[in-house]
Amino acid sequence: MTIKIAVTGKSGSGKTTIVKALMHILQNNFPDKSILLFDNDLTGELGHSFGYDIRNTIYGIRSGKHEYKTGIPNGMTKHEYVEWAIEDIITPINDNTDIIVSWFVGAKDCRCPITGEINNACQKLIERYDFVIFDCEFDLKYLNQLVDTDIDLTLIITNPTKESVKLTKRIVEFSSKYAAGGQLGIILNKGQTDRDLSEIYSMIKEADLNILGTVPYDKNIAAGTSDWNSQIVDDAVKQFYFRLNLPQENN
Repeated sequence: MTIKIAVTGKSGSGKTTIVKALMHILQNNFPDKSILLFDNDLTGELGHSFGYDIRNTIYGIRSGKHEYKTGIPNGMTKHEYVEWAIEDIITPINDNTDIIVSWFVGAKDCRCPITGEINNACQKLIERYDFVIFDCEFDLKYLNQLVDTDIDLTLIITNPTKESVKLTKRIVEFSSKYAAGGQLGIILNKGQTDRDLSEIYSMIKEADLNILGTVPYDKNIAAGTSDWNSQIVDDAVKQFYFRLNLPQENN
């Protein structure tokens, strides 16, 4: 059974770094399991964080602008073509981890047949992996427009500012119906140890938001000298991993 994790939040909140920290933990804890990183963020930062400039996207398939690695086989049905094209744009990270990029997605109410075919092909792809981590746009609605799939864990990355907490409350409201049945909570990211955050925690409590973990400020990431990898972030996520609705041991 596939375990599906969605990481959401406003741009610049630290989603990509958290995604990579989760990936590192899953790779270490479950070295024999397969992981798909699903970049659903319009910035495309996740691919760049691995040193890839990924131009072939699901949007490219939808728009007919995808540059294929091989010629298109003859005699394919539309269903077979979409599945083949999705397979063509997967980029391997290592033996057990792949990445795919969506970029723009179509509106959910679009009646063109390609919308349903892409949804079905994405769902079939997701089910091939043991873990799928979605690096999402602002909330889960954008992901749901691409693929209608159940999410086991939704993490909303929040920064320790009043504006970010207010925005997080909106993200929870927008995302809750798409995360129905799964665990949903926030990760307070970029918390500076020399700063009094009592007012921020009070706001979070008043907003009835569920904090699953906190991640300290990493000056290297803030300065842009890191490739979205951070031992500080990795160690912090390890500390609260037991609170997450994820397997704890490799069975």
